[in-house]
This record gives sequence, C-alpha cells and structure tokens, in this order.
Amino acid sequence: MDNVRSELRWGVEQRLEFIEFRLFWEGHVNRSDLMEQFGLSVNQASTDLNRYIGFAPDNMVYDKSARTYIRGSDFKPLFLEPDASRYLTQLRSVADGILDREDSWVANLPSFASAPTPVRGVNPVTLRSVVGAIRHSQAIEVRYQSLSSPEPRWRWIAPHAIGFDGFRWHTRAFCLADEAFKDFLLSRMLEIRGSQESGVPAEDDRDWNIEVTLEIGPHPALSEAQAKVIALDYGMRGGKAKIKVRRALLYYALRRLGLDTDPGARKPQDQQIVLLNREVVHEDHG
Repeated sequence: MDNVRSELRWGVEQRLEFIEFRLFWEGHVNRSDLMEQFGLSVNQASTDLNRYIGFAPDNMVYDKSARTYIRGSDFKPLFLEPDASRYLTQLRSVADGILDREDSWVANLPSFASAPTPVRGVNPVTLRSVVGAIRHSQAIEVRYQSLSSPEPRWRWIAPHAIGFDGFRWHTRAFCLADEAFKDFLLSRMLEIRGSQESGVPAEDDRDWNIEVTLEIGPHPALSEAQAKVIALDYGMRGGKAKIKVRRALLYYALRRLGLDTDPGARKPQDQQIVLLNREVVHEDHG
C-alpha cells in the first residue's frame, strides 16, 4: 500500500480515498460525485474511477440499472481505514456550522442534533498571535481577565501549546510574573501588545509532557447486566478501559468524566463509571 501511495500525487490519492469513503459509507459512487466534490470534468472523473478499479477491482462493480458503481461483496479498504469517529466528526462539524454541507464527504447526511455547547468567544487575531508565539518561541504581553482579579491586568506569558478541556480552549504557557506553567483561557485574553524572545523551553513543563493513564470501570453498585452495557459504551475489556491524558489536563478530564467527586455522591445509574486507579491523581511528578 505504501508503494502505491508513493507513486500517486496527493490530489489523486485524495480522490481515490473519497471514492472508497463513499463506497464504504454510502454503498455507491459515480462520476457526478467526484465532479461535484472536486470540480472535475467528466473525463477526469472517469479516469479516477478507472484508476481505482485498477487498484481494487473487487471493491466496486457497475450497476447498469442504477447507472452507478456499487460496493463489491468482497470490498476491502485500500486507501483508508474506516473510522467511525471521522464520520461522526463530520456530522457534528456540519451541525455546528464549522463545515459546509457541500464540503462534507457524507452524501446523504442523516438527521442529526447534539446537546448545545455555549459559544466561547475566541478572537481570531488573539489566536493568531498565540499560535505565532508558539511557532517562534516568543513571549507575549496579554491583558488577561482572571476570576481572581476584578480588573484585567497585563502580564507576560510564553505559550508553548494549545489545549481543549472539552468546553473551552486554552493556551499552556509559562507565566513570567508567577514563574510557573499555567493554563490561560483564550477567550479571556482581551488584548495583546508586544512580544519578545522566550528563554523558557517547552520541555520544562513537566505536567504537560508527562502522561498519566486513567483506568475506569463500571460503577460497582451496578447490576451485572448494567455493567455489561457500560463496558460496551466505553469499549472496556476485562472490566476496564484505559484513557491516556497529559497531567496538565488531568483536572479537566476527571471533571468531564464525572470522576472529580466521590462515586457515592450520585446514583450508580447516573455516575456509571469509577476511577480504578485513583492513586494517579495524587502522584507526585515533581
């Protein structure tokens, strides 16, 4: 497969991957699909379909009555690894307005909705400045509104990474005033003025660079049947699932999973999972 890809231009490979995506998820693909998605001519679309048949002759057959290629009974992906997360991410991106419907590779989008998430106002110029500082190893001066201070104040920070806690976007940065690595919410950065070279390497942020593994299992008070259902939900094997997380994001991960409180504080049917290796929360990596 690697030899096949090395001989293809990126655009051609992407179109062959699109053909395979449509065959796997929709069960069919035709010239008009390629023409609409990539702006191809009839001849170009035909060439791509014939090229795909050359690589994977058993993956699709032409249905004369439907006038389209359909997925072959011996279909085996060659250009992509079918990924449920990728498909579902496209659904969510379209629903959230991040991805235009015509840019999605999904032909017939099923009816879809998600629980609303409050919009967090990240200024694009702010994000550009932070990403630029990360890229060029710079410190920037930001006017930041924290919860602990009634008024925003200016401070120098040296960002080295972007993080997402499930609801909000942060930058992980060294605070020159507090002389410590901390999380700064992008939405609370009101202004940025000036930059300077940063002498603080990202490697010094131990909490960012160290990963811990959370082991979760069904709540012990659940019935055996209920525990089996929860095991399916989380892809557990042998009664547990492992989740890797950067130590700097551990607090957010525990909160999002509902593991930041005593398991007995909620009904087992509401809590559903427990942390099996709670000692990782208290490990000292200093």
